[in-house]
Amino acid sequence: MSLSRSPSPVPGGGWSSPGLNINTSGRSSPAKSSFAGPNGGSVTWESARLKSQGVTGYPSFSTQNQGFFTRHMRRISSSLPSFNMATDERYAEKEKLGRGRWRIPLLGRIRAMVARMALWYYWRRTSWLGGGEKFVIILAANIGGGVMEWKGAREWAIERDSVRNKRKYVARWGYDLEVVDMSTKKRYAHEWRESWEKVDSIRNSFRKYPKAEWIWWLDLNTFVMEPSYSLQRHLFNNLEKNIYRDINEFNPLNITHPLQGNYLDPESSSAVGDGDIDSVNLMLSQDCSGFNLGSFFIRRSEWTDRLLDIWWDPVAYEQKHMEWEHKEQDALEQLYTTQPWIRSHTAFIPQRLINSFPTGACSDNGNDTRIHYNQDDRDFVVNMAGCEWGRDCWGEMYNFRELSYYLNRNPWERFKEDLVAVIWFKLTGQKVKCATTFLWARQYLELDEAPR
Repeated sequence: MSLSRSPSPVPGGGWSSPGLNINTSGRSSPAKSSFAGPNGGSVTWESARLKSQGVTGYPSFSTQNQGFFTRHMRRISSSLPSFNMATDERYAEKEKLGRGRWRIPLLGRIRAMVARMALWYYWRRTSWLGGGEKFVIILAANIGGGVMEWKGAREWAIERDSVRNKRKYVARWGYDLEVVDMSTKKRYAHEWRESWEKVDSIRNSFRKYPKAEWIWWLDLNTFVMEPSYSLQRHLFNNLEKNIYRDINEFNPLNITHPLQGNYLDPESSSAVGDGDIDSVNLMLSQDCSGFNLGSFFIRRSEWTDRLLDIWWDPVAYEQKHMEWEHKEQDALEQLYTTQPWIRSHTAFIPQRLINSFPTGACSDNGNDTRIHYNQDDRDFVVNMAGCEWGRDCWGEMYNFRELSYYLNRNPWERFKEDLVAVIWFKLTGQKVKCATTFLWARQYLELDEAPR
């Protein structure tokens, strides 16, 4: 039966889909018809059919899915992910029902990896798992150059390394980092109060991070030597054994303690306050000359609000600023000496626990095991305090940075540097660059420790 008019929508007959065109040869599929593939190439039905059947040019007498193991292996292999590293423009794979193939582009894999890192970070922050959101680190920077002088290349390098060090540390443990610009100028009477900004910065950080319980203040010339130490494990999980409240255990200022007077209550007249670890709101270390605020902890409480108000009092500053050589540090010493309510909530941390010094600081009496950094004990933080007065701040920062990298190498780096580098040196007499860098830093530290 012939039709006078073809039902095909294509002029001249035929259909837009190649599979619906029936020729006179009686074939159920077009012999050599082709269509444009997804990559713009020409794909023939014959090649697609042979490709799907696994024909390699030789006749095969075995049918597909033959046998129990073949069928199940095919099911297993069809459910595995498939990554097409190269595309063949001559071949476009036909969709098959029941075969799920995963196409995971590079961008998707990067997003998944970032998501896992984000989950790890938030796991560290949650109060019922890691508890990182309870801690905020304030790093005192000098972004604009300061009040007295502008920064040079070495000062910029010190700031870059210090900020990077703190950012890596908080990213590892889920803490918050607040980098404050200490060059912001607040004027009281006739004086610029640059270093007093830490009082105002602490108050602002408590407002910005409402879930924070402790703030850890760090000066710019500090470096976290052991990033694998969390604050919880290193200090707070066993806080009672890591602090002392009786200043007589180490009293470089010779402060009379405790205060005596008929007007004092038992808590104020006690050397350890009320003895409750939860009543400690301020923790700091002492160096050879007294209080050191390069690294200290302060807790959110009403007592802290009162302390910050009095510490920042412009009246006391106006009267005593000419006597306070170390500014806010001397002011806190004055408050501790004269105010019993401050003593009962203040505790001291052994200096090397949070604030080790290099051998160039407090070196009048030689190396002090209570103060100076010890590599064998893997001290947590080193503070290059006073390096701007006759010492090389950048040299110390660089050497401690390289030493920290060396001490915290992963097993693969240890294998390369401790075994491969040594063998290479014995065979060729040439030192590997990474090992040479540390050896140079080690020699610098040994020279710095030598008596002068």
